[in-house]
Amino acid sequence: MSRARKGVAVGLSLVALTAGATAGAGPAVAQPKAAAAAAADCSAAYRIEQKLASGTTWRMCWRYDSMAGLVLEDVTYQPKGEAAPIKVLNSARLGQIHVPYDDGQNEFDDLTGQNFAQDLMELAPGECPGGTIKSVKIPDGDPERPTVKGLCTTTRSRGHAYRMQGDTASKVYQAQGKDLLVYTVNQVGWYEYMTEWRFQDDGTVNMNVGATGSLSYDDYDAGDGRGWPIGKGPRSKATSHSHNVFWRLDFGLDGSSRNQIEQYDSAVTAPGSGDQAPTTKTTRTKVTKELAGNAKAYRWWRVVSATGKNKDWHPRSYEIVPGATTKYPGRSFTKHDVYFTQYNKCEKFASNNPGSCGAGAGASVDKWVNGETLTHPIVWMNVGFHHIARDEDQQPMPIHWQGFSIAPRDVTAMNPLTPDDLVWQNGHWQPRS
Repeated sequence: MSRARKGVAVGLSLVALTAGATAGAGPAVAQPKAAAAAAADCSAAYRIEQKLASGTTWRMCWRYDSMAGLVLEDVTYQPKGEAAPIKVLNSARLGQIHVPYDDGQNEFDDLTGQNFAQDLMELAPGECPGGTIKSVKIPDGDPERPTVKGLCTTTRSRGHAYRMQGDTASKVYQAQGKDLLVYTVNQVGWYEYMTEWRFQDDGTVNMNVGATGSLSYDDYDAGDGRGWPIGKGPRSKATSHSHNVFWRLDFGLDGSSRNQIEQYDSAVTAPGSGDQAPTTKTTRTKVTKELAGNAKAYRWWRVVSATGKNKDWHPRSYEIVPGATTKYPGRSFTKHDVYFTQYNKCEKFASNNPGSCGAGAGASVDKWVNGETLTHPIVWMNVGFHHIARDEDQQPMPIHWQGFSIAPRDVTAMNPLTPDDLVWQNGHWQPRS
């Protein structure tokens, strides 16, 4: 990543974050049941629909934004046994890639300051095995390169979806999982970012950004002790830096944007008198106001449908599953792992947000956590990676990934991949005689 990249380093002052939550314990309150969402409504050229071998179908629309790049909209999930698609997301896209250098000399916002979207890379057929490469019109792009064959949609196996010994030693239930894979590659300076979305046949969605390409030879000048020697001897040192990737998710569970956020925390205490093991108590907190949250042991969040239930009459939800991260403490907007903000069409990017969202609104996601009630929550996920280069990073640089997942929680009454002769084993059951 070259210091000679286009753009100007963005400096943002540190501010205190405010968070609002209402505590409460116990199970989720039942909500009125609603009809399942309709399938994605867009023209054929901008529609992605894939039925996987297990019977699960994912549907969505796509478009290409002049700054964010690939945007997925109206994402629905329909496993076997469900009569209609279940709406999951109104939209999903990157929210920023923030890249500060360890020596303090450079800082970049790759989406809003470095022509991320305009530098979409052409994909060769071998990069999309068994799939389709779609042509993408680049908004505000090079007039000599208005369309790029740069969006791959394909399927990939992920290994065992499950394995279970049956009632007899000769009976084994097992299935190999299959994913719909959607991705683009964008070049920024010497780096190439692979933005990958994996839609599993069990309803899980994995969001990842992989950095590959090349180390910039112009950066082999870290003489301040902050870099790592690359090449022969100790003199040429590549400057270390961070990649702080944000995603922006707008949930629309069961076709409604009025989703609810819940935080769960568990406390483990030593064994009491007569106990054989420590005890664990889990508490639910309804997050009713905007929140800047931090992941920690025994903590997790879910986004709960305000209208829909599964066939067991349990409210549908998606759990947020953080990935491995190195949280960057140098800026106020990177100090938290997740932000829940009230929807505002002006709040588009987690840092260096273009335009003005009003007096005192600020240009980063931390400024938008100001106590508003959550009626249409937006989820911003922050995953960091501190890149200290190594000899093996040249040439080309092996891809390194950072990301997270959202996993279905009570979206269906059972595992959507359950084999037909086990579907009766829902809830309290007894072995066959």
